[in-house]
Amino acid sequence: QVQLVESGGGLVQAGGSLRLSCAASGSIFSMNAMGWYRQSLGKQRELVAAIESGGTSTYADSVKGRFTISRDNAKNTLYLQINSLKPEETAGYYCNAVGKRGWGTLNYWGQGTQVTVSS
Repeated sequence: QVQLVESGGGLVQAGGSLRLSCAASGSIFSMNAMGWYRQSLGKQRELVAAIESGGTSTYADSVKGRFTISRDNAKNTLYLQINSLKPEETAGYYCNAVGKRGWGTLNYWGQGTQVTVSS
């Protein structure tokens, strides 16, 4: 069983940067993929970035070139480096982990960290 806790959010001016962290209480080594989602008020939750166990990463078109996802297996931590933030990217950012098992798929979520971008 894995518990995920996000941190690093806050109030930032447009054009600023943040580094979000997702600390796992269980080993992320066994997870097939991890990712960051965001959800702003009145909108659906969307996938921002994901990284597979082999190291392959994917990004939403809107953030490609500005966001970077990475992980540190030794620290059981997932990161999201965010650059050139825009006001419309104000949202709760959530960490997700997916693990494939013989009996099915495991899916874990953190409680989120708030990112607020001022114009």
